[in-house]
Amino acid sequence: MRRLHVTALFGALLLAVSVADAQVAAPVSDAAMRGDVAAVRTLVARGADVNAAQGDGMTALHWAALNGAIDVMNAVLEARATPDPLTRVGGYTPLHLASSRGHATAVTRLLAAGSKPAAVTATGVQPIHLAAQAGDPHAIQSLLDRGADVNAVDQTHGRTPLVFAASQNRLDAMKMLLAKGANVRLTTKKVVDYQERSRQDNAARVARDRAVTAATGRASTGGVVAAGGGAPVGGAGRGQGFVPDPNDPDVPQGVGRAGRGAATGGPRPVSDIEAIGRQGGFTALHYAVRDGFADAATLLLDAGHHVNLPTAGDRSTPLVVSVLNGQYDLAITLLARGADPNLVNDDGVGPLFATVNNEWALRTWYPQPTAGAQQKASYLDLMEALLKAGADPDARTLSHIWYASYNTGRMGVDFTGATPFWRAAYALDVAAMRLLVRYGADPSIPTMTYGSPRRPNDLSGLPGVPVGGPHVPPFHAASGVGYGTSRVAQQHRHVPDGWMAAAKYFLEDLKVDVNQRDADGFTALHHTAARGDNQVIKYLVSRDANVMVVNRAGQTTADMANSPEQRTQPFPETIKLLVGLGAKNNNNCRSCK
Repeated sequence: MRRLHVTALFGALLLAVSVADAQVAAPVSDAAMRGDVAAVRTLVARGADVNAAQGDGMTALHWAALNGAIDVMNAVLEARATPDPLTRVGGYTPLHLASSRGHATAVTRLLAAGSKPAAVTATGVQPIHLAAQAGDPHAIQSLLDRGADVNAVDQTHGRTPLVFAASQNRLDAMKMLLAKGANVRLTTKKVVDYQERSRQDNAARVARDRAVTAATGRASTGGVVAAGGGAPVGGAGRGQGFVPDPNDPDVPQGVGRAGRGAATGGPRPVSDIEAIGRQGGFTALHYAVRDGFADAATLLLDAGHHVNLPTAGDRSTPLVVSVLNGQYDLAITLLARGADPNLVNDDGVGPLFATVNNEWALRTWYPQPTAGAQQKASYLDLMEALLKAGADPDARTLSHIWYASYNTGRMGVDFTGATPFWRAAYALDVAAMRLLVRYGADPSIPTMTYGSPRRPNDLSGLPGVPVGGPHVPPFHAASGVGYGTSRVAQQHRHVPDGWMAAAKYFLEDLKVDVNQRDADGFTALHHTAARGDNQVIKYLVSRDANVMVVNRAGQTTADMANSPEQRTQPFPETIKLLVGLGAKNNNNCRSCK
């Protein structure tokens, strides 16, 4: 009953505030909102306050600016309207609103009336930023003529007007800004170190919890997460990333950084926050290529933007950014303009790996880029263009890439040390694998392990594997790695019905050992059994696959078909098949308990 009483009281207070807001007398603003210049003049003549604002702070001048209504604007300015009133939400002046809509005539009129060209909103955005985003070069010209800075940066992210224009593909605005001296190589100042932010959040949480405890005498129910922010997701060292051009003084030098795990001599698991690392620090070109704005990108390159200039955050080049977002056509254009296909970001991801990964992006809880489906060039076309340009087909990632790490608990697969061929194998993409092999890819390079020591109860018969040693071979990636150790099937995307074709490619074309083991003692037959794929099991056995093999955890091939992971159901027919072939069933069905 007490809660209902408080709720009713709070509702009454809200109603009172709403009624008060509704009773704000701003008839001139209301008339301007409707574009009724006659009413505006009549109200002003009767003595109505021309500067009276509506509940959100919108005055008559704001509405005239937003709508580009010059007749209304002249009427209120002649009635001595204040030129720079601020809205309550966002702190916008009329000049901001006129600029945001590209109303050049209104911008010029407001500037003549004394509006400040460098006024900032609550987020630190100036009118020239909004004019650039709207794309009207005449509005930009008027602002520059009144002293606006062509390289002004907004206070929140450090974006220049050129960034605002490029991010919306406003070519005429970009040409105007470049003609007036816009610096094409300026990066946004907002570079977020997510690990440091996590530490700060923890410190704030601790301070808050202590304050709650001191005030109430009760211990807070809050908690402090790990400094990295979340559970380890896997990942090797941050890599060298961008290799600067020593002959170009405008390209940052010495940007390489020690890798994650460098001090410990190999890859190590990292938290999800640490995997994300540092993000941000885009140039206008990065914004343009991310959205596939080819004309804007060409304009920036012609104006002197270095084609290989990386982001200040994770050191991604424009080529990498374009491919990560599925902009295949633009990536080919960047290659033609001299983009280096072997420059990788901090995760060790280069454009070749990114192409395969984008094409077979995981099913995730967050959106994945879809632009690749709208390109003239296919992902195979782009892969071949990269390979012809000299892309290393055996380049390995340096960590488990952060845009897959959010789902690692379901994925059960770690990309640390993966090559483009390995990624194609994981997608069962025989066409991509053949292409890579044709250009010299080694089809045997595995991912890296965080260490698989031999333990007293290890029945696999395998020696221990050191940190950084071989983990999952490509053949296993194409057999169903992770299906028996996690919920990978919920998000794994691959060539439909591609399991048999991939198995035959590895065994008949590449002559891979059917019984090769990974660092955990699994064989391809283990993974195939975990999927309940009787057809491929029979094929593997026909190629002399050993049904009796045991992994480091003591699991047989039959065990892998018998719900080895709690949320997977057993495959009775597969168990029957494997037991009939001699495999032992230890009856450890997890979902049966």
